[in-house]
Amino acid sequence: MRNIVNNTGINRSNLEYIEQLYTDFKSNPDALAPEWRSFFEGVEFAQEGKFGMSDKELAVFQLIQAYRDEGHTQADLNPLYQAKPSEFLDIKRFGLSEKDLSAKFQVGSLIGKQGATLSEIIAQLNKVYCGKMALQAADASLVAMNWLQKEFEGVLAPLPIEEKKSALNSLTKAETLEKFIHSRYVGTKRFSVEGAETMIPMLETLVTRGSALQVQEVFIGMAHRGRVNTLVNFMGKPEQYVFGDFNGPLELEEPVEGFDGDVKYHLGYISERKTANGTCKLTMAYNPSHLETVNAIALGMTRATQDKLGADGHKKVVPVLIHGDAAFAGQGIVQETLQMAQVRSHSTGGTLHIIIDNQVGFTTNGFDTRSTRYASDAAKMTFTPVIHVNGDDVEAGVRAMDIAIRFRQQFGRDIVINLICFRKYGHNEGDEPAFTQPLMYDIIKTHPTVRELYAKKLTAENSIDQATIDDLYTKAMDRLQGIFDETKKTPPKLKNFKFEGPWKGLRRATDADFEKTANTKFDLATLKKIGEKIGSFPESFTPHPKLIKLLEARKAMGAGKEAIDWGMGELLAFGSLLSEGTSVRLTGEDCVRGTFTHRHAGMYDVKTNKAYFPLADLNPKANLLVAESILSEYGVLGYEWGYSNQDPRSLVLWEAQFGDFVNGAQIILDQYLAAAESKWQQMNSLVMLLPHGYEGQGPEHSSARLERFLQLAAQNNMQVCNLTTPAQVFHAFRRQIHRDFRKPLVIMSPKSLLRHPKAVSSIDELANGQFQEVIADTVDKSKVDTVVFVSGKLYYELLEEREKTKKENIALVRLEQIYPFPAKQVTEVLKSYAKAKTLVWAQEEPRNMGAFQNVYFKFVDVVTKAGLKLGFEYAGRPERSSPAVGSNYRHKVEQADLIKSIFGA
Repeated sequence: MRNIVNNTGINRSNLEYIEQLYTDFKSNPDALAPEWRSFFEGVEFAQEGKFGMSDKELAVFQLIQAYRDEGHTQADLNPLYQAKPSEFLDIKRFGLSEKDLSAKFQVGSLIGKQGATLSEIIAQLNKVYCGKMALQAADASLVAMNWLQKEFEGVLAPLPIEEKKSALNSLTKAETLEKFIHSRYVGTKRFSVEGAETMIPMLETLVTRGSALQVQEVFIGMAHRGRVNTLVNFMGKPEQYVFGDFNGPLELEEPVEGFDGDVKYHLGYISERKTANGTCKLTMAYNPSHLETVNAIALGMTRATQDKLGADGHKKVVPVLIHGDAAFAGQGIVQETLQMAQVRSHSTGGTLHIIIDNQVGFTTNGFDTRSTRYASDAAKMTFTPVIHVNGDDVEAGVRAMDIAIRFRQQFGRDIVINLICFRKYGHNEGDEPAFTQPLMYDIIKTHPTVRELYAKKLTAENSIDQATIDDLYTKAMDRLQGIFDETKKTPPKLKNFKFEGPWKGLRRATDADFEKTANTKFDLATLKKIGEKIGSFPESFTPHPKLIKLLEARKAMGAGKEAIDWGMGELLAFGSLLSEGTSVRLTGEDCVRGTFTHRHAGMYDVKTNKAYFPLADLNPKANLLVAESILSEYGVLGYEWGYSNQDPRSLVLWEAQFGDFVNGAQIILDQYLAAAESKWQQMNSLVMLLPHGYEGQGPEHSSARLERFLQLAAQNNMQVCNLTTPAQVFHAFRRQIHRDFRKPLVIMSPKSLLRHPKAVSSIDELANGQFQEVIADTVDKSKVDTVVFVSGKLYYELLEEREKTKKENIALVRLEQIYPFPAKQVTEVLKSYAKAKTLVWAQEEPRNMGAFQNVYFKFVDVVTKAGLKLGFEYAGRPERSSPAVGSNYRHKVEQADLIKSIFGA
């Protein structure tokens, strides 16, 4: 609460505030809000620093402020329990008593009650701030708070009769669908919306009111509760598909190899709604059982769409996140996505949050799901206003949504609607909730539905008659029965993913695609011009002195006078794509300069701190965004996956500070990156750069957990690479865009190779080369009896040892792409070593980690099919529970032993 008063009701800060307002009033009355003008016109002040205004007037002013800030603590918000008087609003706290209730106060003008008695002022404050809709915005900015207070304190126009009928119709459809499914599919999971049906007309209000405020598209992320009902009764998904899902797995219209599908309450949907203000496109994101993960996904999808629409895209595209109460309070991804709200690289112009507060988390009582008064209190950390709504009052819910969408469009900031309701059944319809909440469910058993309560209200005010209400309900049930019967006779088939919109011109990949070489060549002369630009800066710009030499070297690289290093290879790839009209987006915790200061995609003027990105203005038809993100892997990676899903035409990259940090985003990897295409036909082209390599930096800075990605790799769902040259990364990036299908790309990105004198390429290798899944050795093949396959930076250490020992009988072959395993290329290489007797897989990681467990059987399969007689050996660290040792000395000893095991003492 702001400006808490002392026991006498006097607060010095408020005296000074009011005195300043009075000074402003005397000099320019029109500059003040009407209520303040009215107040000062009715009150006399002395000018010797002492007010003629009584202490009681000031105390009532403090009381009004308290209601504005803390009225929600006394509001009638819980449909199951009566509200209690709030200690924050006890008039005794303000030096007032019952004797003052009949006294008149000019300060009542602040709420339109000038000269009213204290009793009348309190009645008005209770009506405004303590009803079935309440405001919690004391932490919001002053401008936002004043705007919201005016919304609450203004004259409330009654809901038009047509909107009342529409709300009743929405409630009827929501209730009948749940009751129909409950009776036809007894005990089957559906995560009913019952108890929170008000959400459905609220979403309708979002579209009808939002479309008049420039909104053309809405992206929704929500978990299970009410999802099936929302899909049908808001998104417009035909009921026959829902019944078909309940009856048994539906088949695709056209069979797709590798499509496994998912349960009905994970599915997404896309539809269009016609409104009086035009068409509004609705997209519900697919999501797994990991509750709030979809938040970041939906926000990324939103931002990608906004970016394509240009400067006012944030007004046209709105994200809506529908949360469970326990999930909003307990899941860290909520904090991560809230913190993105005003970050330039991840903002979306404000997110509408709806919390379905059913007062139980799975089976956990509400007071055990959090340590705060409300489930929504996590939003206070970002000064996000909250509108609390009693879920039994549909008109309060509609009004809250109307305020929320206008607030979002006005201020470009998040806002939360906390819909306090209940859950009619258990977590799923097969549970017995009375095991853990017996008293609550005694109340719920006899509690009327939202539709019944609203129907009673409408009949009482003569807005609609009971016969019409009953007829609406009967027709809705009869309609569902007809659809149900037809579905049993003729089950519908699922629609295949349509390559339209941003996916137009793309297609689904086949096995054969991974044996073909993509054309990633680029005009040499143009590449040199891009290189010149990368190494240049405006005359008015003052780079850091340590960058001058780097920029000069980059100019020389671009001119072909020096070899291309890793950072230059990346930037040339970005520049080549930008010049072709492909936008590039790279985010991560240190990605502008790079964790290892190799990239410097942007520079900062040492005199002004102004940023300069050499490639930013390369092509006005393509955008470059390289930006450091918040310190988050889970949320940011999910966001970038969502962005790439909605914009497959851009090169979207995320870089981990160290590769192992990605394990904080494992849910995104498991449920989206690896499985989305199989479950939901959702394709993606996200590139992940994960610094990886054993260099004595300890367990947490060595391994990006290559083995985890390879364990998830199947059905050509992703590409996993460990590259060794700048040319390879150049062509890998370009390959992502120049093929006519999309797959995620995981790169075990280097550390020491960023500056390794041999990890370089010529500019011609970039311009006229191609991506090589396997890089063969250049030794005399007639002398080779041992073929060592290796990935990443270990190759250069083995190469150095071979040069020392001059053992030309050992060939070092680089497996650059580990998955999809390039069996064709591996076979060709092995066959070229006619005298080879031994095949060795060498890796830095322990035997139970890295690629060994994955590639072993693939090599065996290749050798068997090719009819080769090769023994197979492993060279690497033994099995370990920790990825690497903590001592740099021990690391060097282990690394030396590893190398010796291949070349001998």
